[in-house]
Amino acid sequence: MNQPRYKRVLLKISGEALAGDATRGLDFNVIGDVCDVIKKCVELGVQVGIVVGGGNFWRGLKDGGDRMVRVRADHMGMLATAINALAVADVLEQKGVDVRVQTAIEMKSVAEPYIRQRAIRHLDKGRVVIFGCGTGNPFFSTDTAAVLRAAEIEADAILLAKNIDGVYSADPKKDPNAVKYDTISYDDVLAQHLQVMDSTATSLSMDNKIPVLLFALKDPENILRVVMGEKIGTVVEG
Repeated sequence: MNQPRYKRVLLKISGEALAGDATRGLDFNVIGDVCDVIKKCVELGVQVGIVVGGGNFWRGLKDGGDRMVRVRADHMGMLATAINALAVADVLEQKGVDVRVQTAIEMKSVAEPYIRQRAIRHLDKGRVVIFGCGTGNPFFSTDTAAVLRAAEIEADAILLAKNIDGVYSADPKKDPNAVKYDTISYDDVLAQHLQVMDSTATSLSMDNKIPVLLFALKDPENILRVVMGEKIGTVVEG
């Protein structure tokens, strides 16, 4: 078997993806399929960090809107990501994968506080590390948290598992002439205002020279294919 292209990766999974077709709550069939593939990656010697979103329960800006103070609404979103992190961790453990959950907001009775050196030690020991609560700060998305954690743990790549199969020149649902990119630069993503990640996350990726691989999570095996170096989805780099 070919060797994995990446030794250490940061996998970002949206909350909506964990909800499956229901869009809200948790679909354990979907989570189970994703965890099966993560287990395969670990067995190949790939070190896997995971950042999960919380949109299947609560999105601070969208759900809070003008009815709540933005800071408090964002804190609620961070707690939603902790719920998802614990769910994914439980399924991984059921499958025999050693896993640790670290959160940017301390909740010591349910997870470790995020400590960079401890996270790297877990990864070196073959444990999956799931990072919850985003960056721990309001006004920052979990995409930004994914890039931040990737930079901190010195990941080789960021894997963006989304509900779309790549980066397009326009919304393919609205524009039949939208073109899918195989590769695109950070500068072009920012200049064209493409919805890969928010601008803060994209700029942080560019500054740290971390390639972002965006692909569809509809087929969880895509995670393994990307790790092995297959050309799937879109690569955002230099």
